Amino acid sequence: MADHQRLRIHPMEGEAPAPPTTPLVPPGSSRSEKGIPLHHPPLLRSVPAVYSKPRKRSCFCKCMCWTISVFVLLLIILAAIVGILYLVFKPKLPDYSVDTLRISDLRLNFDMSLYAKFDVKITANNPNKKIGIYYEKGGKLSVWYTNTRLCEGSLPQFYQGHQNKTVLDVSLSGQVQSGSTLMTALQQQQQTGRIPLDLKVHAPIAIKLGRLKLMKIRVLGECLLVVDSLSSNNLISIKASNCKFRMKL
Repeated sequence: MADHQRLRIHPMEGEAPAPPTTPLVPPGSSRSEKGIPLHHPPLLRSVPAVYSKPRKRSCFCKCMCWTISVFVLLLIILAAIVGILYLVFKPKLPDYSVDTLRISDLRLNFDMSLYAKFDVKITANNPNKKIGIYYEKGGKLSVWYTNTRLCEGSLPQFYQGHQNKTVLDVSLSGQVQSGSTLMTALQQQQQTGRIPLDLKVHAPIAIKLGRLKLMKIRVLGECLLVVDSLSSNNLISIKASNCKFRMKL
């Protein structure tokens, strides 16, 4: 046969050409000697370590919490000690009673002031079985009519033992300015045979527990009295008496 005819294949119209056989190289890459693309690893930047500084506020909060905890603990210990002492000694307030009341003098002066002098006998009672009482300096006893103080006297200093009753004779004296109105009111009240008087006690005392002498406290007392007369140099009859006492630090 004739020479072989070479066939040529031409692409059809409208058909896209074949893709190139050469591999694509990404941007930023290089080729090796054999044409193989080489990829470079990304550059790593070192980031400096950040260290947080201790806060002053945190230290302050810790100190406050520690202080409060110690304070609460001390309060608990103190409350426990007080509770134990209370159960062991069972403290009670001293009480007082008015035995007699005598008016030595009650008159108007030339300057229209009212002068009063009373003699009062009271009994101080310590009902405690294991507690002694020291009556300190500064104790006062006073007699009032309505809101006016007629006279005042000092309580003696002494020590009162366990379950002891002590009788005290106290002399009271005082002077009230513009006493004419007060004298008139007392005379009118005397005609009824019932004169209200208020006897007040202010006694600073110290408690003795065993051999310990504890801090001072104040006993405040008030006795509402009703007497029949205010005649001088006569023993006055006390028709009614109501006494109340409380403690104050």
